[in-house]
Parts: sequence; C-alpha cells; structure tokens
Amino acid sequence: MLALPFGVTPVTAWVEVDEYELRARFGPWSLRTPRENVASTQETGGFGFVKTAGPAHLSLADRGVTFATNPDRGVCVLFHESVRAIDPTGRIRHPGATFTVADPTALIAALEER
Repeated sequence: MLALPFGVTPVTAWVEVDEYELRARFGPWSLRTPRENVASTQETGGFGFVKTAGPAHLSLADRGVTFATNPDRGVCVLFHESVRAIDPTGRIRHPGATFTVADPTALIAALEER
C-alpha cells in the first residue's frame, strides 16, 4: 500500500455517516461536515494511479479533495458550503470530496437518506 508511509492504514482510513454528520479520516487528514451540507453524491471510478497512490490529493482544477485507496469505485460528494480537509489551517476549502469505500452504493444511500 503506497499510502502507508503517510499514515494511511485500514484503521486510519474510514468514512462514517450518522443522522447528523459525515466524517472521514485518511491517515492524518480528516473531513467533518453536517449531513445537510451534502448537496449531491455520484458514484465514480476509473481513477488513475497518481490519484490513488499515497496521501490525500488536492485537485488543482476544482480544489476537491480525494481520499482514495483503490482505482476502481468511489463516491464523489459535493457540498453546499466548502469544507476543510487537506489543510489543517482551513485556508484551503473543498467544494467536493471523493472517497473510495468498500460499498459506494451504501455510502450514497446513507448520505441521501433524509
């Protein structure tokens, strides 16, 4: 696993959704936002090696953040208000995040359930 040197392990890489919040951790990086901040979700995939190898990734095109461990399937989440994740100071805020999770369909269902 190429993310291991960055502290990304099965214990430190997860996404949780409860009735109030979306929380995600990817090694030392984390994201937390109220569920009502989720504007939309979409299954995505076919990521290139560069996007999934190593640490969390910042998109220079749209400032989105990616927490990815595999190139196959993930969930792109767009927010009403940009969130903190990759920068601990909060100067860089993300309008969206992509998570590669074991069950993208379940994550989408949990986020879209009102």
